[in-house]
Amino acid sequence: MLQEIASFIDKNKVATICGIGEDHAPYCFNCFYAFDAKNQLLFFKSSSTSNHSKILLKNERVSGTILPDKLEFLAIKGIQFSGKVLYDSFPEQIRPEVSYHKRFPLALAKPGDVWCIQLEMIKMTDNTQVFGKKTEWVKQPC
Repeated sequence: MLQEIASFIDKNKVATICGIGEDHAPYCFNCFYAFDAKNQLLFFKSSSTSNHSKILLKNERVSGTILPDKLEFLAIKGIQFSGKVLYDSFPEQIRPEVSYHKRFPLALAKPGDVWCIQLEMIKMTDNTQVFGKKTEWVKQPC
């Protein structure tokens, strides 16, 4: 993954994630995330009874966005991504709960499951240097 993209994701903490429900309608939610740059993974925590958790259990395909906490109108910077939910098929050394709770230790007090998204495509817009600059990254097949 390009360092510029990984650095941006690592510096921020809230993502909007969108899944597709049984009625083929998109459903979005916001969440705090932890990022594993080496393995291109996002981790987030959610209740198993939430509507979006039920949607993600039925369809692993997701898309989303990450924006900074503060937006500057003429200097927009953010990413759009797509990927898939990994239920139990992540590499052995990956422990989503540990990664997530290391970044958000107070989340240990809240019940829920830590989810894992394998990032597959990212498009970053960065108008801070050049208006309309786009950088893309696509995960290489293993």
